[in-house]
Amino acid sequence: MTQTAVLHAPPTDWRDFYALTKPRVMSLVIFTGLCGLIAAPERIHPVLAFTAILCIAVAAGGAAALNQWWEADLDAGMKRTADRPLPAGRMNPTEARDFGVALSVGAVLLMGLAVGWLAAGILALSVFYYAVIYTIWLKPRTPQNIVIGGGAGAFPPLIGWVAVTGEITLMPVVLFAIIFIWTPPHFWALALFVRSDYAKVGIPMMPVVAGERATRHQIVLYALLLLPLSVVPWWIGGTGAVYGLSAIVLSSIFLGLSVRVGLRSADADSDAMKPEKQLFAWSVIYLFALFAALVADRLIVA
Repeated sequence: MTQTAVLHAPPTDWRDFYALTKPRVMSLVIFTGLCGLIAAPERIHPVLAFTAILCIAVAAGGAAALNQWWEADLDAGMKRTADRPLPAGRMNPTEARDFGVALSVGAVLLMGLAVGWLAAGILALSVFYYAVIYTIWLKPRTPQNIVIGGGAGAFPPLIGWVAVTGEITLMPVVLFAIIFIWTPPHFWALALFVRSDYAKVGIPMMPVVAGERATRHQIVLYALLLLPLSVVPWWIGGTGAVYGLSAIVLSSIFLGLSVRVGLRSADADSDAMKPEKQLFAWSVIYLFALFAALVADRLIVA
């Protein structure tokens, strides 16, 4: 296990605990979970809906804290993460670990008691998937880490849907699959322009192990898979044309930007908005817009 020893850390500021939850990542988790909840074919009491989304957010924060607790030494070696609370020496590792465990366990128990144990079980699996399967097992061992580990971020809409219906059906599984396939090109676009950081600390991300050219080709492949997959909810009758047409347009733009990344040579001149940075920025907008279209379609039909 990797840890940063902090023998005489000052009292931890609340902002450092907040930073441990990766709030920018959490915003996407909350949004997709809420969209899954709203898009479900049944309704849930507003108090229970709020509780379900709160549990998803808190559990995601707990998993993020455990991730940073485990990877403190790795984070210290990368420019992008060196100022996080643990590598910067602003927090004791034990505090971070206990904070992550408390958030995760508390969120799962509250979800089970207030909403339902199936949703709670999937929530617990999502925490375990990210904190253990991805962080501890996959990330340091294989360039396929983000491919297999992408499931960790794909759970929220499934959990939101199950919180309402109490069952797993095809539609939420497809929503899970969309985020699962979206994750590799999203993350590899980032990895292409922070490749040196990962290489320095020995994390076998795809651009480090397989090279930039292979990574760019993989990005295009996953974007090709994402386009038809994103339209499946419309094909199976789970949504209407508002979502379906939005998915086609949004995914076509995603594919176009991915092709630009794929065609770019590794020795091309560097610039502030090169294709991989454009793709990374669009990939975040894409997921927000796609799930917003899902909700809009549901509200129009209702």
